Amino acid sequence: MTQSWMLDELAHAGPEHLDPDYVAGYDRKGGAAPDEDIAVLRAHGVDASSTVVDLGAGPGRFATAVAPLVRRVVAVDVSPAMGDFLRARAADAGLTNIECVRAGFLSYRHAGPPADAVHSRHALHQLPDFWKAVALDRVARMLRPGGVLRLRDLVYDFRPADAAAVFDAWLDEAVDDPARGYTREELATHIRTEHSTFRWLLEPMLTAAGFEIVDATFHRSLFGAYTCVRR
Repeated sequence: MTQSWMLDELAHAGPEHLDPDYVAGYDRKGGAAPDEDIAVLRAHGVDASSTVVDLGAGPGRFATAVAPLVRRVVAVDVSPAMGDFLRARAADAGLTNIECVRAGFLSYRHAGPPADAVHSRHALHQLPDFWKAVALDRVARMLRPGGVLRLRDLVYDFRPADAAAVFDAWLDEAVDDPARGYTREELATHIRTEHSTFRWLLEPMLTAAGFEIVDATFHRSLFGAYTCVRR
């Protein structure tokens, strides 16, 4: 039964995620290929026998790239439009080991043996900090001991007093054409309405959830990539 106090993850994901046209544009602006993340997972033992859960799977770039290398992929997203896009992409690639589940960090119920790895890219910031901590605890409990979490997100690695300078520099690099990338207003909307958090808040959440942070790399004090192992 859903608790009355539980967060509505679909509402926090934003209404634009229900729009197929937005989803197609989101995929075009999806950024780097997932090769580095897959290499990290393989270095931590993910192989042809593994189960990988992709939380916030979006249009499926990671899920369809990792599927040929593992036994099972569970692609989880709250958006039905994202799920439809991912299913079509998997079908076009002839992939039969991807399960698409409409759910989120707080509502996904893992079935079967514990996962060997969880991947999440640019999705956790949809949750306010209390719910991030709840989500990370749930992620740890769906992983086997020694399982790996590969987490990428917009994470702020600067002092609060430096926010204006960091954000102004970031927005100055925005593009004018939304077909080529994110515009100044799109980036500003993220800052105003979404829930990216400071590094010095996120990392204790990971530790409290039962993870050892084995690697954390940052780009531009804005984008964090974490490799964590469940203790």
